[in-house]
This record gives sequence, structure tokens and C-alpha cells, in this order.
Amino acid sequence: MRKIKQFSIFIIFLAALLVGGCSMTGNTVVEEGTPQGKQPPAHHTKNGFRNIYQNTEPGFADYLRWKLGRVPDEGPAITHAQMIPYAPDYQLIDHPDPAKIQITWIGHATFLIQVEGINILTDPVFSGRLSPVGGIGFNRRSPPGIPFDRLPPIHAVLISHNHYDHLDLYTVKKLGNKPKYFVPLKLGQWFHDQKITNYVEMDWWDTSMFKGIRIVSVPSQHFSRRTVSDGNKTLWTGWVLETKRGKIFFAGDTGYSPHFKEIREKLGPMRLALLPIGGYRPRWFMKTIHMDPPDALSAHKDLQAEQSIAMHWGTFHLTDEPLGEPPLYLKKAMKEASMADDSFLVMKFGETRIFE
Repeated sequence: MRKIKQFSIFIIFLAALLVGGCSMTGNTVVEEGTPQGKQPPAHHTKNGFRNIYQNTEPGFADYLRWKLGRVPDEGPAITHAQMIPYAPDYQLIDHPDPAKIQITWIGHATFLIQVEGINILTDPVFSGRLSPVGGIGFNRRSPPGIPFDRLPPIHAVLISHNHYDHLDLYTVKKLGNKPKYFVPLKLGQWFHDQKITNYVEMDWWDTSMFKGIRIVSVPSQHFSRRTVSDGNKTLWTGWVLETKRGKIFFAGDTGYSPHFKEIREKLGPMRLALLPIGGYRPRWFMKTIHMDPPDALSAHKDLQAEQSIAMHWGTFHLTDEPLGEPPLYLKKAMKEASMADDSFLVMKFGETRIFE
């Protein structure tokens, strides 16, 4: 019986690593200065990184409370939405108009962004299961909207952080060294270990030019962990693509905080914002690290986004809300906020949208 309990705790702990659901870190210590006497950025610490606006991440004890059911009832869920298959338009995907922005949702946080003749993937995950070890993990509930072997040539990849549902070893190995990877600070070593050398590490507010597009790393409210001992050792980030057709914001994984207003104040309004709407229940646990639909609407407004697109739902059942609840909750929140239906879009898996 004792061995069974120990194994159960191990499985819970493994699940925590997979979803990035607990930080298990203590208080961070900010560096006093650099060798040149300059103060380091506020999000840098002696041993890694931290959030600026809210640094209260849930711990392992909180994770156990959640998984063992010792939590308050948050009320009934919204009726589960039906997942409707969608046939990709390969004519559009293979022959995009370079003068327009073209977005295809592949699933979770994976988008194919096509603009100015460049094909960009965000947090590409094509695995059928999220797991650091074989046979255990979270199975994919919806297949990729585009099969990997049907992708157009990929020129660049944006990685937001190192959690398993955003950084997928299987996919990175299949992509290989052909695309240019844009990754958060200190994550380059992981790519180097996989024999991927075509990458650039970026801190918040760093910029890089790629084939005429200015790429900016921007703050997010989250954390990093891939193993037992590497909590917050690598940075987490969002991305802004400054194109001739307008700015495209990819949030990565984030809770809601003033960083969205800061991004808009520094970079201006967004033409498109790709924002997470899922992974929010139980709210007492997820609030600081995952947005719910009302939070996503607040982020949309803070960014002064012309249009937003929902992500981070319907692919992996990582949290307590029903897999198809987030878009229904979003629709309800938009109605209550008197927002136009086309201001915040929910795409089908494999669907392509064109933006002038």
C-alpha cells in the first residue's frame, strides 16, 4: 500500500512537470549589480528569472491540494462544446499572398504565421503525448490541424518557454536546423544539447531582424520548469512581429498583468493578438499563470488589438475545465462586454484566416 501511495505521488509530481503547474521555488534573490555597476533588469535574479508584477506562483503543496481534491467548489462548468473537424485549405497554405497576413491554427499554442513570404511557427507541438518519459503523460485530444509532413517550408520558429506543451523535443528534432529559432534567454543551451545551433537567445525588449521583419521579445507573466532542478533558470517570453502589414503579438503562456499595457505603450497597438483562453481551472491555482476568457478580453483591450485570436485550448486536457469550454466562456464574456463577434476570433483546427 505504501508503494502504491508513493507511486501515486510520483505520478502527480510528473504531471506537475508536464503542465508546468507548480514552480516549487522559494523566494528569489535579485542580483545587486553587474560587473560594470549597472543594475540588472528587474526580472533577473541571482539564479534565474522572476515575474515583475506578480511573483506569487503556486507551489507543490498547492498542486497536491488541487489534485487531491482539497479545494473549494468553483461552480458548474459551461456545457462542453463539440470539436468539429476542419479540412485545411492547402491551396492557401502553399501559396499565401505575401502582401497579407495569413494565420493557420494548428492546435494549442501552435500557429503557422505567413507574412511577407515568410513561414513562422509558434511553440510547435506535433507530439501525440506530452511526457518527459515514455508511456506516461497527457495524450493529444485533437490532432494537429496540419500534419507535420504537410507544412510548407518553415523559416522561423518562436518559442515562448520550456514547458512540455510549448517546447516539444519530437517536433524540434523533426524541424532540425533549417529554421531560425528565437528563444528566451538561457534556453539556447537546451537547443545546443539537441544539436540545434541555428538559434538566437533574447531577453525581454531585445530585438532581432529576420528577413525584413523586426522580432521583439516582450514580457509575460509565467515561469519555467522542465526538470526537478531547473525552476525559473530559463526565461519565459511573448513575441511581437513588426511587419509591413501591422504588428502581430504572440502571448505564449501567461497570466494577466500590467505587462500587456506596457507592451502597447512601448510598441503601439497590435493588428493581431494571439491570446490564450484555456487552462484556467481551478481559478485559485491558475490565476497568476494562465488567463481565463475575461482576462484575455482585458489583455485584448490593453493591447488595443484590432483583432485577437484564441489559443491554448481544446488540444491537451491539462486543467479542470472541460476541453471545449473556453470558447463558450469567451463568447459569454464578449456578449457581457458588448464586444463585436469578429473582434476576438475562435478558429477551428487547421483553419486559415487572411487579414488585410
